[in-house]
Amino acid sequence: MTQLLVDRFGRVHDYLRISVTDRCNLRCVYCMPEEGMEFEPDEKLLTFDEIASVVRVLAGYGVRKIRLTGGEPLVRKNLEVLVGMLSAIPGIEDIALTTNGIYFASRAEKLREAGLTRINVSLDSLRPDRFSLITRGGDLKRVLQGLEAAYRVGLDPVKLNVVLMKGMNDDEIGDFLAMTLERNIHVRFIEYMPIGHEDEGWRARYLPLTTVLERCAERGWKVDALEKPISGNGPSQNYRIAGAAGTFGLIHPVSDHFCQTCNRLRLTADGNIKPCLYWSDEFNVRRYIGDDEALAAMFFRALDVKPESHEMAQALLKQSQSHTPTIRRMSQIGG
Repeated sequence: MTQLLVDRFGRVHDYLRISVTDRCNLRCVYCMPEEGMEFEPDEKLLTFDEIASVVRVLAGYGVRKIRLTGGEPLVRKNLEVLVGMLSAIPGIEDIALTTNGIYFASRAEKLREAGLTRINVSLDSLRPDRFSLITRGGDLKRVLQGLEAAYRVGLDPVKLNVVLMKGMNDDEIGDFLAMTLERNIHVRFIEYMPIGHEDEGWRARYLPLTTVLERCAERGWKVDALEKPISGNGPSQNYRIAGAAGTFGLIHPVSDHFCQTCNRLRLTADGNIKPCLYWSDEFNVRRYIGDDEALAAMFFRALDVKPESHEMAQALLKQSQSHTPTIRRMSQIGG
């Protein structure tokens, strides 16, 4: 019988999020500063062979789901090759991609053929000028073309990640919800949170996600909570507007943590396993690649220090801290 990756609190870990780069072609206001970022040189990034070696070992301990993140993963050359390598590993059943969508349309077919199964597209505004402002230069048209390409090649489900920010995009909640009425799309609203850097202004932008349900009521939409999870949805609380083709979800990392069901580990682009997004604990994998037994032992050590809860609400809302214990930005961790 396969030994599973189980932590001190009985949580089984079958999901690995892999950051393939800390670089990005955008500079979203909640993720990166406009200038001054220092990126890892290419020689410090895990190679595709090294990533595949890590996944091969983890698959032997029950990991079944992979998500490729960044930075922006599609700035990493030949990502299709990595997808193909991972999809060929026995035990891996699901390979997803989180992307800003700018480069996706031209690569969708190759990624799908290589074994990509799902996609999440980060999209915080449906208004071109505002989208450009939030992303500091992004082209909304290219993102929407990427979404159409995802449908065209048969990725399912197609999800949008919307970071909700008061005074910046909260007046578009209804527009995002309306997308679910006619199309099988899953829109996920995510609480704004400061990760790995001082952000004294985050409280001014923070908006509890109960606002989304309030906007549904204002429009007279009847909303049903969904008991059956949507594929790969993890911490999202999911809903459907009555009669809608698609669904929407709420992810509350700050106000209503989902740590009790956490099933994921994170692998940074420079080769460190993070047991918890919020905390600073990291374990270097590169030194153990080639020694499967030692690598597996390192994973279990990482699980031994994984906390029961990230306690983000306690630190950010109750103790008025402006940042989290981890020193890495979200783009350096892999969101």
